[in-house]
Amino acid sequence: MKPISKDVIDKVLADKDIIDIGKATIRQCVNVAQELEQISGEKFIHLEFGIPGLDACEIGIQAQKTALDEGVASAYPPASGVKELKALGSKFIKAFINADIRAEGIIPTVGSMQGCYNLLLECSQLKKGKNVILYFNPGFPSHYLQAKVLGLESRSFDLHDFRGEKLRGKLKEMLSDGRVCALLYSNPNNPSWCCLSDDELRIVGEMCEKHDVIALEDMAYLCMDFRKDLSHPFRAPFQPTVAHYTDNYVMMISASKIFSYAGERVAIVAISDKLFHRFYPDLQERYGIGKFGDNFCLTYLYVNSSGCSHSAQCALASMFKASLEGKYDFVGAVKEYGMRAGRAKDIFMKHHFHLVYEKDQDGEIGDGFFFTVAYDDLNCTSLILNMMRCGISTITLTSTRSEAIGLRVCMSMMNSEADFQTLDDRLATFEGVMEREYHDEYIRATL
Repeated sequence: MKPISKDVIDKVLADKDIIDIGKATIRQCVNVAQELEQISGEKFIHLEFGIPGLDACEIGIQAQKTALDEGVASAYPPASGVKELKALGSKFIKAFINADIRAEGIIPTVGSMQGCYNLLLECSQLKKGKNVILYFNPGFPSHYLQAKVLGLESRSFDLHDFRGEKLRGKLKEMLSDGRVCALLYSNPNNPSWCCLSDDELRIVGEMCEKHDVIALEDMAYLCMDFRKDLSHPFRAPFQPTVAHYTDNYVMMISASKIFSYAGERVAIVAISDKLFHRFYPDLQERYGIGKFGDNFCLTYLYVNSSGCSHSAQCALASMFKASLEGKYDFVGAVKEYGMRAGRAKDIFMKHHFHLVYEKDQDGEIGDGFFFTVAYDDLNCTSLILNMMRCGISTITLTSTRSEAIGLRVCMSMMNSEADFQTLDDRLATFEGVMEREYHDEYIRATL
């Protein structure tokens, strides 16, 4: 592929009202790449968009078809979810996370995106003056945008700098003024793929208890730390969770990645038994309902979407059931992402990139859905612009609030041998561009 000129990219960015591509959202980067594909006539390597790169779980598809044939499309689903899904969601969590949550606390949502949005809103209204969200950076860009849309104040820190016992001191600093209502993180982390250990989750849980903060645990990549075999239901090792160390928690478990069921927008929010029944006077005063769990589904979700697709709930229930009964190995299915990451990392290293987040405390970072790279001393904007010129679309770590310089690389769209060959060729083109332009800049600087 011949590199796209800077002038062409500048025009596309201007047309799309993007001032700095280094700070662009995932969807903005996708739109820019699609426009450049039309202009250049070349298909891009898409490493920006975290959509499933595997076929949807067939068990869910068949169950959803059956539900539609049986007429559920004409009936509103129960406000708190279909009874079977709630029961099976509780069992699924016990099987793979070893946490006990009663069925009443399992609430289906239109993807974890909707679940998180409404949790942030509810947490911010529990107590007057306690409405700040704490993020562990780097993170999923849309999580930050949700707080911004809601008009909520947030604070954050780069988790990479405060691993192990250092985390306790940092959390004390961040939580000590009593204004933080909730803290939000994903485990494994998007984009670094670092995984919080049980010791670190114990610290998080203890600090949540001490400062009355709710831990919002995004498990989009449940059991996808492939360094351990987490595939066996009801058998250790299990997915680590803060649930073992505090009652102030809510899990978000989406079908999008673990079952490749993103198109139907279905997930569950799992609220701890104690938090579900906790009474908040401010909620009672505002909505006439004082309990956290009842408010979540009867107030926030109700006015937001009036529930979650009836047939999609049936699909998710069937996938939970097959998984916890050992009839479907969802972990084995998604291990493909780890194998893709290993290959892609080798190609990036071949072309003199380096990993940004390469260590997970004392160990090597695992291979999974994401990894992070940088090139020489290029800043985020220069790096992503020149990658775009060579037909590779990513997002910058700036958009994830990382303090590091580099790019997030997603494995979902690396579906074939041809994709890896094209990546190799495009990175070779990128290297050529860098060598020529650095040489030209050096010559100009010495004249």
